[in-house]
Amino acid sequence: MESLLVSTATVALAEIGDKTQLLALLLAARYRKPVPIVLGILAATLLNHALASWFGAAVSQWLSPQVLRWVVVASFLGVALWTLKPDRLEGDEAKLPARGAFIATSAAFFLAEIGDKTQVATVLLAAKYAPLWQVIAGTTLGMLLANVPVVALGSRFADRLPLRAARIVAALAFLALAGWVAWHGIGR
Repeated sequence: MESLLVSTATVALAEIGDKTQLLALLLAARYRKPVPIVLGILAATLLNHALASWFGAAVSQWLSPQVLRWVVVASFLGVALWTLKPDRLEGDEAKLPARGAFIATSAAFFLAEIGDKTQVATVLLAAKYAPLWQVIAGTTLGMLLANVPVVALGSRFADRLPLRAARIVAALAFLALAGWVAWHGIGR
């Protein structure tokens, strides 16, 4: 249960102000169909985070526990710093396909999530926590917790988010995770 809760909280915090949250806002404004957009986010996140989790679990098997420990610590510190930098949609990412809301959301979200800080966090969480299904479920739930309100309430809600404060809290969460792993090691 710890894996599920930590994964949910970590990704929900990291997603606030992230480019995929901005993408959710753009999709909501363009299509004005919250249900297919949310289902597209769910489908894309499940697939993307399952792949990231399996990769993180595999990496944890290839490296010795001591090496993995310090790789995870360094990565969590890097993600903590990365979280402090606000994301913006740029260039081609702001152009959305003219297909249906579900297909457009699924494709755009899956691609935007590749190499994103929440995907990196998912890899790291899967390297640290087990069972894997709880990490996948938790990171997906965290993504939905951060994005569903944005889709449902549109631009009015997004304008009121305290993004700077949320980024600081998320960075502190990643810093705490780095400290926890540095102190306790990788407990799989």
